[in-house]
Amino acid sequence: MRKGILLIVSFIFILGCSNDNKNLEVKSILVDLLKNTYSEQHWFVPTRTALEGLTADQSNWKDSTDNHSIGELVSHLVFWNEINVRAFKGEDMTHFEVDNETTFLINNETEWQNLARKLDSIQTEWEPLILNATDEQLTEWSKEIANMQAHNAYHIGQIVYIRKRNGWWPKK
Repeated sequence: MRKGILLIVSFIFILGCSNDNKNLEVKSILVDLLKNTYSEQHWFVPTRTALEGLTADQSNWKDSTDNHSIGELVSHLVFWNEINVRAFKGEDMTHFEVDNETTFLINNETEWQNLARKLDSIQTEWEPLILNATDEQLTEWSKEIANMQAHNAYHIGQIVYIRKRNGWWPKK
């Protein structure tokens, strides 16, 4: 928890500093945020751990309410992370329109495996993009990338909750 709070405080401080070392620090913090939500467990469970060993049947389980399944949440994360990668890389998104509710899809076994791999691939792609970002990209995208990681962490928490609720979380 302490590392996450320090990252956020550092990020806010650096955004207000001069440009001398600002971009190197911003890159470092954004990569740390990415790793915290993707592959390295510090103060919450990262995506890789949250999805590890999950079956398609488990990913499609829903309670009796209007809550989303794990598979729907992962579909949603794939969609928005991929859109951000594409926009960051300069693809034309001016005609892009979507109803957010259409991003929550149910999957069969093959689709589930492909979806989990795609999320892993997209999250892996972010690190070199951040490290090679221009000053202009950092200025334009640093807050969006940080917000994207917060969005990912929010949904990862939902995934972990569903797994624990159903006894699908590994006991240590």
